[in-house]
Amino acid sequence: MKTEDDQNGPIIRFHERGHFQTNLRDELIKSIESGTPRSVIVYQYGVSRSTLCDWMRNHGSKDYQAKQLGSDLTEVEKRSIVRQIEQGLLTPHAARTTYGMSGQTLNKWLKASLKENVELAVYDPFEMKDKAVGQPDLPDPEKEALKKALEDAQLKISALNTLIDVAEDQFKIKIRKKAG
Repeated sequence: MKTEDDQNGPIIRFHERGHFQTNLRDELIKSIESGTPRSVIVYQYGVSRSTLCDWMRNHGSKDYQAKQLGSDLTEVEKRSIVRQIEQGLLTPHAARTTYGMSGQTLNKWLKASLKENVELAVYDPFEMKDKAVGQPDLPDPEKEALKKALEDAQLKISALNTLIDVAEDQFKIKIRKKAG
């Protein structure tokens, strides 16, 4: 890393709040990849953390990016980590430190898992009632009555729609309003 005391001269920017030279940027990227904490570079060079993240994302080596994104883990391992967090066996902080991933990556995995679970879940209030009580799926008289009432209502709606169609044809008037 360069410092202002090196014989190469001071840190050079195009202007005070402008771009760093590309050779200095590349040198800082290499030092981060070799293990220098970002906070040290922020302090020494006056680079913002977001700028360092952008540099690492856009100009970092492929190996470093793969390591940061957790792509060295298989889908099964990712699902296992998410499941452990959801069950409370592992905290998010412990998962991040153990597997060397960012919080953003872990949050992305958790959101994907939640979305997947919501898509798989089909809400059936009768099924939830049976599962809550712990009884096998037995014919419930109330459930059968509701199913019968639903069938009757659908039949009535169909009959009324047919009646309206016939009345519109015979009397040549529009009974239904058009949408909009």
